[in-house]
Amino acid sequence: MKDLEILVKRIARKPTYTIGKMYIDGVYFCDTLEDYDRLYYGGIKEAGKTAIPTGRYELILTNYSPRFGAKEPYKSLCNGCVPLIANVPMFSGVRIHIGNSDADTDGCLLVGKNKIVGRVVESKATFTTLMNKYLTPARKRKQRAYITIK
Repeated sequence: MKDLEILVKRIARKPTYTIGKMYIDGVYFCDTLEDYDRLYYGGIKEAGKTAIPTGRYELILTNYSPRFGAKEPYKSLCNGCVPLIANVPMFSGVRIHIGNSDADTDGCLLVGKNKIVGRVVESKATFTTLMNKYLTPARKRKQRAYITIK
């Protein structure tokens, strides 16, 4: 069984946020929003304030999130197992989750549609589709998942 491959191509690096496009197994899925890409400009990653360093990471689909696990829709949608981006250098707890602006990211990756400058909308619906169509089935098949950030 081949691995599930997710690619995030960053397309806009701004002083307070970073916009990307997410592809799943080579097919466009949604837009992404992260904090400022400090590393791109020669800085260092700061907890809760900067984008994920570029690279390929394992995506852990069975890791319960103490921060999101008891909240809806995470509790009913994925039993609190919010996707964890594993082994981000010098950081832990970096996840894919719902949100609309850079204030919602805390260094994580938000999914949605970039219809408003500096924001994503329809994040809950996008996250639900990501979980129901891709990540939960991959978890049930015991399929490994990876995310590459470029």
